[in-house]
Amino acid sequence: MELADKHIIITGAARGLGLAMAAELASAGVRIGLIDLDAGALGEAAASLPGGGHATAVADVSDETAVKAAFDSLEQAIGPVDGLINNAGVTRDGLLVKTRDGNVVDTMSLADWQSVIAVNLTGVFLCGREAAARMAERGTPGVIINISSISKAGNFGQSNYAAAKAGVAAMTVTWARELARQGIRVASISPGFTATEMVSAMPEKAIGRITASVPLARLGEPSEIATTARFIFENDYISGRDFAIDGGLRL
Repeated sequence: MELADKHIIITGAARGLGLAMAAELASAGVRIGLIDLDAGALGEAAASLPGGGHATAVADVSDETAVKAAFDSLEQAIGPVDGLINNAGVTRDGLLVKTRDGNVVDTMSLADWQSVIAVNLTGVFLCGREAAARMAERGTPGVIINISSISKAGNFGQSNYAAAKAGVAAMTVTWARELARQGIRVASISPGFTATEMVSAMPEKAIGRITASVPLARLGEPSEIATTARFIFENDYISGRDFAIDGGLRL
């Protein structure tokens, strides 16, 4: 895909990986539609992007009606969607069952399970379906990138998150096969530990343990995820594949 003058929607775009990917694509001449729940941060994010003509929409990606309204609003503002990055996500980490001295003292709540599945999996489904339907109806090619995680292989304390990200990886392959006939390519990126605001807020000792576990001995940079997304958009023979950007770490 030639990126100049294309229209790409990014969820969870107000900060972190979403904003880094928005900046990378905007620098290539893309008009960006940014979706997030934080209206104030969205406005600041859009204003920080190179180029012009970007637009924002406040929406909960797990709400079907809100997703459709956001896509309607953004297409009116930036033009028909050519690409989507499903980046919005939340974490609610905890052990499935926590014991102390042989007694169960805590379990992962149903609310924590459902909230992560709703945003990280159902949200990807809803936004992916909305983008694909619009591209197919117009008969124009397009690209969908889903942000998975190396946690998709299973990670301690992340039953909900790991399950959601494994589902995202599986949907990516399924969509790539189903949507190829419409000229829509689908791929996923599985970041490892990356220096976003969320990770940087962790205690220094925790960051040190994480860094020591990575063969390249450092956290990833958001820009390294962003350039991967750009590569996927620009290489027309990529579809159905996951790109693990993790410094050699495998969970």
